[in-house]
Amino acid sequence: MPTTHRHNAELQSYNIIPLNDLNSDHPSLRFPEVRAALSAIRTVGDLRRPPKWQPHMDLLDWLALFFGFQNDNVRNQREHLLLHLANAQMRLNPSPDNIDSLDSTVLRSFRKNLLKNYTKWCSYLGVKPSVWLSGRSGSNCDHRRELLYVSLYLLIWGESANLRFIPECICYIFHHMAIDLNKLLQNQPDNRYGSDDELPFCLQDGFLDSVVKPIYQMVRFEAEISSGNGKEPHSKWRNYDDINEYFWTKRCFYRLKWPIDAGSSFFVGKRVGKTGYVERRSFWNLFRSFDRLWVMLILFLQAAVIVGWKDRTYPWHVVMKDRDVQVRLLTIFFTWSGLRFIQSVLDIVMQWRLVSRETKMLGFRMVLKSIVSAAWIVVFSYFYAKTLSRRNRDHEWSVEANKRLMFFLEICFVFVIPELLAFALFILPWVRNFMENRNWWLFYMLSWWFQGSIYVGRGMSQGLVDNVKYTLFWVVVLVSKFSFSYFLQILPMMAPSRAVLDLKDVEYQWHEFFKNGNVFALGILWIPVVLIYLMDIQIWYSIYSSLVGATVGLFAHLGEIRSMEQLKLRFQFFATAVLFNLMPEEQLLNARGTLSSKLRDAVRRMKLRYGFGKPFKKLESNQAEAKKFAILWNEIILSFREEDIISDKEVEMLELPNNAWNVKVIRWPCFLLCNELLLALSQAKELVDSPDKRLWRKICKYEFRRCAVVEAYDCIRYLFREIIRPDSEEHSIVTALFQEIDHSLEIGKFTKVFKTTALPQIHSKLIKLIELLNKEEKDTNQLVNTLQALYEISIRDFLKEKRTNEQLKEDGLALQNPSPEVLLFENAIQFTDTMNENFYHQLRRLHTILTSRDSMQNIPINLEARRRIAFFSNSLFMSMPHAPQIEKMMAFSVLTPYYSEEVVYSKEQLRTWNEDGISILYYLQTIYDDEWKNFMERMRREGMMKDSDIWSDKLTELRSWASYRGQTLSRTVRGMMYYYKALKLLAFLDSASEVEIKEGSRELVSSNQDRSEGFNLQRSPSSGASSSTSLFNGHDYGTTLMKFTYVIACQIYGTQKARKDPHADEILYLMKNNEALRVAYVDEVRTGRSGKEYYSVLVKYDQQLEREVEIYRVKLPGPLKLGEGKPENQNHAIIFTRGDAIQTIDMNQDNYFEEALKMRNLLEEFKHYYGIRKPTILGVREHIFTGFVSSLAWFMSAQESSFVTLGQRVLANPLKIRMHYGHPDVFDRFWFITRGGISKASRVINISEDIFAGFNCTLRGGNITHHEYIQVGKGRDVGLNQISMFEAKVASGNGEQVLSRDVYRLGHRLDFFRMLSFFYTTVGFFFNTMMVVLTVYAFLWGRLMLALSGVEAAMESNSNSNKALSIILNQQFIVQIGLFTALPMIVENSLEQGFLQAVWEFLTMQLQLASVFYTFSMGTRTHFFGRTILHGGAKYRATGRGFVVEHKSFAENYRLYARSHFVKAIELGLILLIYAAHSVVSTNTFVYLAMTISSWFLVASWIMAPFVFNPSGFDWLKTVYDFDNFMKWIWYRGGVFAKAEESWEKWWYEEQDHLKVTGFWGKFMEIVLDLRFFVFQYGIVYQLDIAAGSTSIAVYLLSWIYVFAVFGIYVVVAYARNKYEAKNHVYYRLIQSIVIVLAILVIVVLLEFTEFKFMDLFTSLLAFIPTGWGMLLIAQVFRPALQHTIIWYVVVSLARLYDILFGIIVMAPVAILSWLPGFQAMQTRILFNEAFSRGLRITQMVTGKKSQKLN
Repeated sequence: MPTTHRHNAELQSYNIIPLNDLNSDHPSLRFPEVRAALSAIRTVGDLRRPPKWQPHMDLLDWLALFFGFQNDNVRNQREHLLLHLANAQMRLNPSPDNIDSLDSTVLRSFRKNLLKNYTKWCSYLGVKPSVWLSGRSGSNCDHRRELLYVSLYLLIWGESANLRFIPECICYIFHHMAIDLNKLLQNQPDNRYGSDDELPFCLQDGFLDSVVKPIYQMVRFEAEISSGNGKEPHSKWRNYDDINEYFWTKRCFYRLKWPIDAGSSFFVGKRVGKTGYVERRSFWNLFRSFDRLWVMLILFLQAAVIVGWKDRTYPWHVVMKDRDVQVRLLTIFFTWSGLRFIQSVLDIVMQWRLVSRETKMLGFRMVLKSIVSAAWIVVFSYFYAKTLSRRNRDHEWSVEANKRLMFFLEICFVFVIPELLAFALFILPWVRNFMENRNWWLFYMLSWWFQGSIYVGRGMSQGLVDNVKYTLFWVVVLVSKFSFSYFLQILPMMAPSRAVLDLKDVEYQWHEFFKNGNVFALGILWIPVVLIYLMDIQIWYSIYSSLVGATVGLFAHLGEIRSMEQLKLRFQFFATAVLFNLMPEEQLLNARGTLSSKLRDAVRRMKLRYGFGKPFKKLESNQAEAKKFAILWNEIILSFREEDIISDKEVEMLELPNNAWNVKVIRWPCFLLCNELLLALSQAKELVDSPDKRLWRKICKYEFRRCAVVEAYDCIRYLFREIIRPDSEEHSIVTALFQEIDHSLEIGKFTKVFKTTALPQIHSKLIKLIELLNKEEKDTNQLVNTLQALYEISIRDFLKEKRTNEQLKEDGLALQNPSPEVLLFENAIQFTDTMNENFYHQLRRLHTILTSRDSMQNIPINLEARRRIAFFSNSLFMSMPHAPQIEKMMAFSVLTPYYSEEVVYSKEQLRTWNEDGISILYYLQTIYDDEWKNFMERMRREGMMKDSDIWSDKLTELRSWASYRGQTLSRTVRGMMYYYKALKLLAFLDSASEVEIKEGSRELVSSNQDRSEGFNLQRSPSSGASSSTSLFNGHDYGTTLMKFTYVIACQIYGTQKARKDPHADEILYLMKNNEALRVAYVDEVRTGRSGKEYYSVLVKYDQQLEREVEIYRVKLPGPLKLGEGKPENQNHAIIFTRGDAIQTIDMNQDNYFEEALKMRNLLEEFKHYYGIRKPTILGVREHIFTGFVSSLAWFMSAQESSFVTLGQRVLANPLKIRMHYGHPDVFDRFWFITRGGISKASRVINISEDIFAGFNCTLRGGNITHHEYIQVGKGRDVGLNQISMFEAKVASGNGEQVLSRDVYRLGHRLDFFRMLSFFYTTVGFFFNTMMVVLTVYAFLWGRLMLALSGVEAAMESNSNSNKALSIILNQQFIVQIGLFTALPMIVENSLEQGFLQAVWEFLTMQLQLASVFYTFSMGTRTHFFGRTILHGGAKYRATGRGFVVEHKSFAENYRLYARSHFVKAIELGLILLIYAAHSVVSTNTFVYLAMTISSWFLVASWIMAPFVFNPSGFDWLKTVYDFDNFMKWIWYRGGVFAKAEESWEKWWYEEQDHLKVTGFWGKFMEIVLDLRFFVFQYGIVYQLDIAAGSTSIAVYLLSWIYVFAVFGIYVVVAYARNKYEAKNHVYYRLIQSIVIVLAILVIVVLLEFTEFKFMDLFTSLLAFIPTGWGMLLIAQVFRPALQHTIIWYVVVSLARLYDILFGIIVMAPVAILSWLPGFQAMQTRILFNEAFSRGLRITQMVTGKKSQKLN
């Protein structure tokens, strides 16, 4: 609803700072920086007052009244601006003299940063900026003007809605509105508006209606009408980029004008057309975008063939000595100029739509470039011919011939001048950046000719050091590749090529169309070689990037701490490292950044990292630093307990307790002290006669041993004093004994006074004493007996010198008047209250120290807890920026887009069983067995009486526990809110005094130990569930709110609330329990009968009002979603984010408290230079947390982990080409909001929206880094179908990227080596994956045609045949080198887990058929990448991200994989079978297997993977049921509303959808590719006996009679069935009989009168079945013409039969394996092996034998 109709209470709602009530006691209002910023905004001064002005209004209200901005937009941006200015002033160092006024440097810096893109845009267009400042420092007028300018920009941006994707459009609007503002400030009338008093958009919503809405309506028309909702070709409609690039030329000024001219050609009606770039579907885009790469590859191939043809081992011998070869090498200039000509022609063909009356020069340039490149071909041809003719005339290289040759070389030099210039600019990057960033006429002309002048893509060169690093990398890669290619690919092919060309009298077995068939055979041999040659740089890149990534990781100190044992060895240094990195030092003036401070930091890091000397600050129990460490470490351990990954017992083992019982040393965690006391006792026993110093020196050699001994002694002394009444005589005896021990220790005579051999006896009795005290019911008699035994040992055995009773009485070690009736200690014992949890906690700790006999390497038991502790501890020894104080850290926001995914699992979801009898809860209990036990332990501690209460009293906790182990919104929210919890804790530690920290530490420990209240998961960590909550004061709370905001973009939350969706209540629950959480959604409000208004709304939960309240409601110009959903969702919510940085987090992510502590360190990276630029995106490491669910999830996790760690590490350093591949990267918020946002949203083309943020960042001069000392959790798909849909989405997205302007511009604007890095890590990876599959196709099709044609037999009889065969085998070997693509995974695991562990994991993965999965994935990527480029059809595929343990039916698998895998595998299998039947090579079984083994493996993987990785995939009963279900699906016709899951026909039509949207060339290529199926028939019919050895073309033509006969018979039978089957069944049977009789007669006649043999019938099936399939595929292309004819009915019927045939072929091996015993158990073991090792009883799960854990 409109703002004016809101509830009064909600009018008072605020977001972070209560600006509507400045007298409130809100903590944020106490900051002088906030008051200073507020004062500056409220200083209106002598500005001209607009109508409706009120005294309380400020500068933003002033702008709103003049320019018509919405009220809530003003409120939102007021807080936005205020927070930023206050935070910026807080960060000033040194602080300003007058803290109550806004510092001018803060405002100036913000204005320059915010308007930097606008200033650059003005400079590019040659327009004077509208920002007018006097330039006088300290000028109040300038101060106010700057505030007005930044406020105006923010108000425009905040209300621009979808126009935020068009940043230069916003620059255009700001430019003109700033002119209007200047006139208002100068009180000048503006005649353009016809009124001196008011601007036309000063009315309510005037800016939205007058400025935003006209442009929005045009964008909407293009997106919805012109694009056909994304189904029309990209070249036919304008996307966001086209509209934005309209503002890259000056025509926007005289076409659009100001106020905006609605009649402009820019708007609908008089269309402008595409601007900047035309996206066309074609594989030629790969050549156009990366032409330099293909030129390099093609020219080297040509040169290598020319040199290799001489058949010498070393190419340099030929090149240096043979003049003829040298001259032939110059023909590469023909090829080079030809490639340039092709490029220029492609530019014309694909970009002609850009040419219009206004862009005539662009057309002129394209035509001129074609003419010039064609002229170069003519010039080279003419002068080369002249040179050769002279040489031939002289029969030698005469003087005249050499002159002509030199002249030709001079021409070549002129040709390569542009390349030499580019090389010069490459080695002088600052010169190139200078030239590109200057808008000088000469530079403009140069760029216009070579690349075209555009606004982006300028000044992208890196610094010289970075240039050297990635150049060296690529030089090594290319040298390796070209050496390998020449010596092992090209040179060995020379002799076989000559042999093939020299073949004489080849006896062809089919009709040979070409006179010189040897050339055709030679081409078949070379095609696989060339394909591998073109793609194998990918393999070399993979090898070298792995090695470089490992090296960079080693130098970054990754993987140095991998286990708890290694942490134990470095824990003292770890404690100091925590304080060194996470706690800010004293903020001395200019202390940071100086050379001495950097050197000092480096030395300190060195000492910490390598353990040199003592830690630089000694941690003692009475120091504040130790208290800080204790608070931090204990909070981490408690967060583990809240997450149930450790038990209560493990908390006691891991926590660092507060100083108690007068212990004089640091009380290290128990897991560090375990076994140390026993070792000290053994040392004491061994060194029985050694002096004190030697014994103590040996003990002190190990710090933890020393601490264990001292703590145990101090605790025992305190314990005796505690349990013996102070007024008793026994108390004085004990005191005297301990005083004597203390005195002997002080004078160094302990071993002379006491026997160390008695210590083991004392030790055992002490253990018994503590165990008795720990019992709930105390046995006084046993306690007395134990104390007496201890006394006797101490007096009789412990003392070296025997003392009489009198001496003992004299020394105070015996009763003065013993009574025979009263035993010693009988009346002296006092018991501590059982409610004193602190006492018993200390007692348990003492017992642990005394009794532990192992090294506690298995503490904690949970693998995830161990991994997190190891990573966190290791990260603190890595290099990271120093932590600033919380007040001085950069503020940041987290943004998560959400649509309708799971928030919290409901009770029904947890209890509902699937078809196998498995519920989600049971699955989670089994997978997370130890965490379930910890959870139940916590619930019992919190008051749960019996386990069944979990479904009633503790249902909320149960739902949360389960949801935190899925990929749900609640898990993401809990993780991100750890930032809030961590910042509050750090703020307390920053500002607290030593006394407060000491008291806080005590309070924290006592709170931790008092677990009667527990850690209630109903309260999230941010809401105060942590025991540290009580430490915080208002200052900490206010600081944290100003530094962190979490916004979830719940797009349809309003709709969910309206329809009472449970998700809405669950989101409200999250807001209620997370104070810093905000929810943004789009609200649809009906106006009238059919009208709708749309609003961006921000809400929060008000803890005082105890309900959800609305904070802001900003009206939108129309529906939100004009492009892709996720970026549109992010874009509408981004106006509600705050801070200098924004972290993008997806719905499948998690975070950890210990990692959140490092966030302020990470944000400091924005201040540091990486190369010649500061970062604009900080890449963050991810941990894939779904890897242990199954072997399949493990494979996916391993592949993904190597990419998000090693892969991105190399991309960032040294390659300098890392992009934004998803989340959780941290963006420079103001940099991105002024340059188009954090993603792109154009329909279809930007389906992979995230990576386009990286493209945009790189093109606009940003810098993307990668940091691995901090990590964020990430979930991945865990079932094969989910994984395949995800990979299909990614592959389709990469197919669309190939068409995009961003990839084209990066391919042209990056220097050569960064371009190589970019290609091989983005679209090139998918292209080369496709090339691997095409190589298999080319090899098999080539071998088949050689075999069927008879050429192979001729080669076999030739002397060189064996060598030719070996060459082809080598090519197969090279394809198998694709195994090296797994190298990054092995190397990264070696780095972080150890080499042996990495090798073991790799071998285990192979045994679990990882290669089958990766081969199958290769097919998925190939299919969808290729189809997207040819035909389009890319779309978002929801994978579900759920748990996958249920069996997938055969019909479902067939629907998903029939076209992408099964049909292709059957095709390749058919080729292999026919080749085996007709090849002379196949007579040698070994040779045949060696040639085809990898191809058979691919066929088997593509067919069997969906069943191997399908739970119960080989269960016989399920297989039978699946086949029955499949046949029902095939024959069910359904109706209009039938779904693809129900009807084969519906699915079959959906599979052809891509042919609806493809263009002419897409259909043409589809037909060309389908023609390959006719080759089977052409080759096989000549092998039939009926052909009688004839090779006439008539044999092939006559074979078509069979095809048409079968087609005709099928039509007749189908017609008869439809007409007669129901009513005249006899006629139908008669026709069937006639057909059968005729068929038999024809066979008999053929047998009698021709060479026909009965086997020909079966052989011919191999020929005609593929022909029918090819005809079906071609018929689908012509569907629009055939659909309404009888032919289409036949096509559909035949297609159904073919799918039945394919289904049977695929099902056959599955059925055989299901029938054989043992395969089901083996498959279960393969699929769930990793889970087995963690105690997963999967056999019970998949067979439904469910234990009754919880019902």
